[in-house]
Amino acid sequence: MTQQVPQVPPTETALTGVRNFRDVGGLPTTDGRRTAFGRLYRSGHLAHATAEDAALLGGLGLHTIFDFRNSADHRLDGHDIELTGVRNINIPLSDPADGAEFWRMVRDGNIEQLRSILAGGKGTERMLRMYRSTIVDRTSEHSRVLHSLAEDSVPALMHCAAGKDRAGLSIAIALLAVDVEPEAIEEDYLKSNDRHRRYKVKRTDMSESGMSPEVMELLNPLFGAQSAYLAAAFTAIEESWGTTDRYLTEGLKVSPGTRERLRERLLDQG
Repeated sequence: MTQQVPQVPPTETALTGVRNFRDVGGLPTTDGRRTAFGRLYRSGHLAHATAEDAALLGGLGLHTIFDFRNSADHRLDGHDIELTGVRNINIPLSDPADGAEFWRMVRDGNIEQLRSILAGGKGTERMLRMYRSTIVDRTSEHSRVLHSLAEDSVPALMHCAAGKDRAGLSIAIALLAVDVEPEAIEEDYLKSNDRHRRYKVKRTDMSESGMSPEVMELLNPLFGAQSAYLAAAFTAIEESWGTTDRYLTEGLKVSPGTRERLRERLLDQG
């Protein structure tokens, strides 16, 4: 039975220029503990943060912001705002050249082109492949994130463009490392579908026809969070390493001592 995830602090809705922001606190672990509030946050990119947003973010006591976007994302949306006293680390979790033509068609293609690349489950299958490959092919990047969290980076904010896929997986891995219940990880992940959190789709043709119900249905697998995506990532861990513990120790080179430091930094010690 899925455990209910406690409501996050009301400050999550206060950001107007940043989508999908939330505190990843209050999630239950397998040994009856919970993640602490004020230690780990997630969001979409910070490039459009308002002055009020910056003031709120600046008041969180952040040590590090992890930006998982690549250079193409930066050209599209811009670089993050800078917060005084906060370290910004860019760790791209995707290659800007990978799928460049695909994403150009998502932005610029007509309905026939969109059908050709997305209809018949093609969009969903692409996302499943991406989640699996991010687990298998990005072990060094995820290792760097976990070691950084264990050393000195908390409180931390993790984000990509929408705060759903690359940031979602990185958050999920951090939560697995401190033994958060998989059901709670999934429940937090699916919050990215909430109307006020979802990434705003931008296309060259923003007219009624360019953003028609059929277009939005075709695009939904790319811009929505689905349980099957996270399940594909967890399955990739099992298929490649057998267990989460082996994935962390052999794949990400995270020692038992490092995991204990992660628990000290991310879990409620009360």
